[in-house]
Amino acid sequence: MNTRTRVLTGTALAVALGAGAFGAVSATAAPAAKKDDDKNFTTSTHLTVDAAARAAQAALDAAKKENQKVTVAVVDRNGNTIVTLRGDGAGPQSYESAERKAFTAVSWNAPTSVLVGRLAQAPNLKDIPGTLFLGGGVPVQAGGAPVAGIGVAGAPSGDLDEKYAKAGVESLSE
Repeated sequence: MNTRTRVLTGTALAVALGAGAFGAVSATAAPAAKKDDDKNFTTSTHLTVDAAARAAQAALDAAKKENQKVTVAVVDRNGNTIVTLRGDGAGPQSYESAERKAFTAVSWNAPTSVLVGRLAQAPNLKDIPGTLFLGGGVPVQAGGAPVAGIGVAGAPSGDLDEKYAKAGVESLSE
């Protein structure tokens, strides 16, 4: 899926970004001074590369403690991959699955385990390119708005994948 399609899909389906502080995020484009009549620009919050790497490693470490072989992906608000860590022995399918779970979580600002339940009412959601409605993806939020997504794939269940993804999010508040 190309970046433009991801951006358009994510934008159309996700909540609007809000401003807020989160220990591991930083503003990337803040104007020097905003005029009252300047409506052409906006400021957004993004997860730093260092924070993304730290979160991915924390998720991978949580899985490793339980002898699970997984891949962890962290994507930005637009669904672009920031970092992916493939654990030793993780299956070949886990790489793409982790990225798609992360993308799905950030697009809807909800854990993918919650989104699986929504398929009963809207089964066509699964047809949106780049998404994967299996447990294991969680959003990273700043001020209640999604700024990134963490996806984990490769454990025997989506519940375990999600547990490790949440460990990645929790590491950002330490």
